[in-house]
Amino acid sequence: MLKNWFKRWVQTLTYLPHFLSWVIIYGITFSFLSEGTGLVNQWIKDMGFSTVDFMQSEHWFRSIIVMTDVWKDTGWSMIIYMASIAAINPELYEAAKIDGSSKWRQIWHVTIPGIAPVIILLLIIRLGHIMDAGLEQILVFYNPLVYSVGDIIDTWTYRMGILEGRYSLAAAVGVFKSAVGLLLIMGANWLARRWNDSGIW
Repeated sequence: MLKNWFKRWVQTLTYLPHFLSWVIIYGITFSFLSEGTGLVNQWIKDMGFSTVDFMQSEHWFRSIIVMTDVWKDTGWSMIIYMASIAAINPELYEAAKIDGSSKWRQIWHVTIPGIAPVIILLLIIRLGHIMDAGLEQILVFYNPLVYSVGDIIDTWTYRMGILEGRYSLAAAVGVFKSAVGLLLIMGANWLARRWNDSGIW
């Protein structure tokens, strides 16, 4: 009973963030890390230390961005990988057990080769968006105090192009990003076809 409850709790905690907007994720993060009312700072204060302004700190900003991005995308990736693992023929695991394979050997020789096409497909898709770096997330989380560590190409382009009216510069950066993304996708697809014959095209 306790095991099933814990399993459902972990599944909800990992799956749910993918379906929430970045505004809601920011609200949750703020409720934990706010200097005045945040839960983490309340714990820090209870232990006798001074509070930390996580949300406006150059030192903590990148860590918060990475942690919230991982938390938001973990559930979706888990769903995809669990579905691909479920599609593997169970007889392969039975044969590996008969041959005396340990769990680690079964993972290495059955599970990973079975989901390799999915890993490659997701890698190629993610490479196409590597230059985006989460514009919506950064716009929701950052503020003028963390511009020096929080700026990415898209936010800089937004400020230069939309706010300052330098549209030609914004367009040039957009074309550059698209070209780099296309080259990364084509290169990753070429490597995937040479390595495992499982590219997108």
